Amino acid sequence: MITSDENARTLKEALAEPRKNRDMDLALQPMENYKSTPGAKHGLPLSFWASWELADRPRRIALLLDDCQEEYRPYAGGVLPNLINLVDTFRSARSEGDGTCIVWSAWTRRFDDGISNAMDRWYGSKGLRPEDPENAVYIFEGAPGMKPLAEIAPTEEEVSDGWFYHGKHLDMFWNFDENGNSYLDEKLKAHGIDTIVIVGLWTDECILSTAYAGNSRGYDVVLVRDAIATATANHEIALTVASSTVAKVVTTDDVVNYMKNDFVTGEPGAVKGTRHPDGRKDG
Repeated sequence: MITSDENARTLKEALAEPRKNRDMDLALQPMENYKSTPGAKHGLPLSFWASWELADRPRRIALLLDDCQEEYRPYAGGVLPNLINLVDTFRSARSEGDGTCIVWSAWTRRFDDGISNAMDRWYGSKGLRPEDPENAVYIFEGAPGMKPLAEIAPTEEEVSDGWFYHGKHLDMFWNFDENGNSYLDEKLKAHGIDTIVIVGLWTDECILSTAYAGNSRGYDVVLVRDAIATATANHEIALTVASSTVAKVVTTDDVVNYMKNDFVTGEPGAVKGTRHPDGRKDG
């Protein structure tokens, strides 16, 4: 049961005594990743950005390829060389040891799939003319359109191991197993992953949604700006919002250089636990 706390202390009162899992000296230092709003109450907030760099600590890291599929090939053409580079880099890192995963999803909403939810209402019921479709909520080309882009497709072994699945909502974490748990979250937790690198399509829908969901579940989130694309005019807007709220936005070269030169495999559970939905450390 969730209740309100009428005796909640002020920030000053809360800082007056030590807190578990908090470095009190560090907490009182000014933020380097913050710009204030002149004249605003407490100076909050003009902008924030991620306080961490990839090489700051050992990591257990996964590459998430969001809806990199044949139906979206016209929108993926400009970023496909970078996607190939990233998949090759992560496969190489995975072959050298534990702590690296690659996951593929494909958008598979169909007009006759029986799922009727807020997304269908938001897009509305019009624009579904087969010869001139406008409503992007569904797959237009059937099964062939759902296949991963051939150049970066998972191998038969990767598919059999469960690293490719069909998505039914914007958020890659939304698919659930027989116990009602997020399929993707369970796969990542089983390998102790604490950092997710998201690439694919579309920036302002599935990418943004997955970034927020990943952050909520306790993952450090990285977006690769030149390995992400969209069909709309909102690419840069979406990246600006993500970089000021939940994600570290970097380039393909940044990630490749990190994986080849600076990546150090972390210990499972050292950063992200599995017992709590928000990824708090266990214990």
